[in-house]
Amino acid sequence: MKAKGFYKDLGCKSLTQYIQRLSDETKMNRSNIFGWLRIGEAYIKYKSYLEQIGFNDSDGPTKLFYLNKALIKNEKQEVFDNIKNMSLREFKTFAMGQVVTGDPTGDSWVVTVRGNNIYIDGKLAVIISEKVDRRISSYFKKVIRIACEALEKEGMILPVFLHNRKDVRRFEKVVEQLRAKMALS
Repeated sequence: MKAKGFYKDLGCKSLTQYIQRLSDETKMNRSNIFGWLRIGEAYIKYKSYLEQIGFNDSDGPTKLFYLNKALIKNEKQEVFDNIKNMSLREFKTFAMGQVVTGDPTGDSWVVTVRGNNIYIDGKLAVIISEKVDRRISSYFKKVIRIACEALEKEGMILPVFLHNRKDVRRFEKVVEQLRAKMALS
């Protein structure tokens, strides 16, 4: 449709206009149609590689949406090994060049951070608004990062409110002494 301009034969001036018409006719979201277009383009472009590894519908064609990004950030052989063997969530994270922390076997939580979004086991858990001050955003990210680390390691955190930095410094010293003492016993 795109390369040969077939949308013009259907009376549309652009591919976007054709997709809008298709969206109206099928009641399918435009972004989903563009997504499937991108999947189709990736399949056509890398068809020979995909056939070599035996990639088929049961391997998850929606992974193809992330194929170009994965190839930009990773070695080709690694990408084609992973597209066949990883789940959609794992491949998407791999393609985005992000580190998945935790144990993806399901024995513990998997935490992924993308910009201001924090995902737990692939589900959006927290969004830090971009409208807040950078210092506040940084503070929340630090608190959430510590909470996520505790969640992954099945540990605990103890939130303590202190009134000022002087109290924080004094408290930190006592906490470190207590932690050292606890480690010995």
